[in-house]
Amino acid sequence: MEVMLKPVTVDNWYACSRLKVKKEQLAVFPAPVVNWIAEAKYVHEFELIAIYCKEELVGFIVYCPEPDQEGNCWIPAVMIDGEHQGKGYARAALKQLIDLMSPASGRIMIGHRPENHAAAALYESLGFKKVSEELIDGEIVRLLQVG
Repeated sequence: MEVMLKPVTVDNWYACSRLKVKKEQLAVFPAPVVNWIAEAKYVHEFELIAIYCKEELVGFIVYCPEPDQEGNCWIPAVMIDGEHQGKGYARAALKQLIDLMSPASGRIMIGHRPENHAAAALYESLGFKKVSEELIDGEIVRLLQVG
């Protein structure tokens, strides 16, 4: 599988904004991609990555390459378009992103809603461990120690 990560730019931001999860997933991924794009531009220092398989846009990732006050780098959102799910794109993209991020602190955090069992299974399989049994802002937060 040929998955490539490309920055979100003036050339592909609109196509990224058209990505959508399946209707039944709106409860676990309620924010449309365009909200993440706006938040990255005007609120937070997020980096935006488009996920491509060959030349086809299949997904989107939001990440924070700079550590927070506790030394954690974050991946706030991972989304694969509903038509492209179940093909291993998220796993391949996250593996590449983890290598790309390689924070000096060695700590990458990611969260997901409790009912998002697919995300939980994926993140666990990549080595992300639950930080606590308590929800943080309605999400289960996981930590990956790198290096």
